[in-house]
Amino acid sequence: MVRGDKRTEKPLESPLELAPSIRTRDAKRTKAAILKAARDEFCEEGFNGARVDAIAERAKANKRLLYHYFGNKEALYSAVLLDAYQEIRRGERELSLSQYDPVDAMDRLVRFTFRHYLANPWFTRLLAVENQQNARFLKQLEDIPALHSPLVAELRAIVAKGLEQGIFRTDVDPVQLYISIASLGYFYVSNMKTLSTIFQRDLSQVSMVQEREAQAVQMVLDYLRTRRS
Repeated sequence: MVRGDKRTEKPLESPLELAPSIRTRDAKRTKAAILKAARDEFCEEGFNGARVDAIAERAKANKRLLYHYFGNKEALYSAVLLDAYQEIRRGERELSLSQYDPVDAMDRLVRFTFRHYLANPWFTRLLAVENQQNARFLKQLEDIPALHSPLVAELRAIVAKGLEQGIFRTDVDPVQLYISIASLGYFYVSNMKTLSTIFQRDLSQVSMVQEREAQAVQMVLDYLRTRRS
């Protein structure tokens, strides 16, 4: 600094001052890595076959950190399960479906759901693992009802708007409707290999995927537009 210059330079932050933020970032990265590794392990090996040692090795993390952040294997699996549901619910919220007309809103929801399963094939495997456990971990997750109730309410509002406009049927149960939407994507992705073999078609081809997505949208909209006799 030039002699006589009254400007003061900002002192460099000491390593001790930087340490808390660095530790926070490192902890966040480590927990994310453990969560991702656990998801892969549970999806590939099932809950019973998954091993904490293998998860720590996949995450390149100390096993003590795994126990520090998540507690035990059961708690880690529950965290993986909750994170998976939070991810798809977050994506649904970002669609902001209420701003669209009923037909466009349903079109967007069906396509999002189909593409979510397609882009995240691990999700169908994880759901299969939890079904093998008779949903015993899901039942213990207190956040699950709060995650799903806004979705049901949003579907109910979309259907009601379609009913007001005279384009949707009167007897739509939003829960049954969502189950149908989810199943159209879930079954295609979870059974893609076997169906491709049985029908001798590569269902992973872009043209086949696009055709299936369009058909899923059409099936849902045709149901909603069908009048009861």
